[in-house]
Amino acid sequence: MEIPDKTVRIGHVGYGEVGTILSQALKAQGVAWIGTWDIVLADPAQASAMAARARAAGIEPCESAAALYREATVVISAVTASNTYIAAQDAGRSIRPGTFYLDLSSASPDTKARAAKLVEEAGAHYVEAGVMTSVPPYGIGVPMVVGGERAAELARTLAPFGFAMEVVSQNIGVASAIKMCRSVIIKGMEALVIESFTTARKHGVEARVLESLKETFPGLDWEKQGAYFFSRVVKHGKRRAEEMREAAVTVREAGFDPCMAAATAEKQAGVAKLASQGVFAGIGPEADWRHYADCVIREPYQRKKSA
Repeated sequence: MEIPDKTVRIGHVGYGEVGTILSQALKAQGVAWIGTWDIVLADPAQASAMAARARAAGIEPCESAAALYREATVVISAVTASNTYIAAQDAGRSIRPGTFYLDLSSASPDTKARAAKLVEEAGAHYVEAGVMTSVPPYGIGVPMVVGGERAAELARTLAPFGFAMEVVSQNIGVASAIKMCRSVIIKGMEALVIESFTTARKHGVEARVLESLKETFPGLDWEKQGAYFFSRVVKHGKRRAEEMREAAVTVREAGFDPCMAAATAEKQAGVAKLASQGVFAGIGPEADWRHYADCVIREPYQRKKSA
């Protein structure tokens, strides 16, 4: 087993769920310096809490994106899909030549290609990644497909820390296409399950529906899957909606009508809106999917606009 190069200096752009998980795992392995920059750190109302959380974990909250780029030799960008290009613009203005820029965001091949151009024009090395499943169960070892001219070199650097990176191409866009096409299925299933289960619950026929699904797909635990899908969308619906809008862009870039991806984005966004309104407040982490469905039923998802 290769020994990790603990002299690397890693900067995380985005200190949400993914950034927090990866930074803590790297800190535990004694990496020389780990810093973070997040747009929340520019908000006076929220900056103190996030900065305190980062410092408590041994992560340096940077005063700006430029400050992070001055320190890091490897930058890991884990921002939402809508901020992919914005983050790359910041990198293009401040990143040092020779720095690796690993982009984990869920964006379309064209968005990744435009982001790569900004980073590489600054003399840094852009590597795109498609994160192929939910990060929390796997942590730093979450499966990723990566691409870029220097992707193999970065993978060799990060593998000793526990990263699971499969190099799929030297060309930008391949890894993101894999990710986006997968998302049409996975996020689409989330949207379908939420819509189907909630409607079944409203009509009082959920037992028959679940029985039929189990017969057709015996390998899936639909009770458990339903609870998981509801909980993830309630918690991350806004981010998922952004990802699915990028998935729709990916489908459109291929010359097809993204009717399914676009509809999934709207369903995810709708659940996220309900969550932001507190509709699901008080539901615990081990809750049955019916708890979520009942909240939606009490607060109808599709409302007629007031006259």
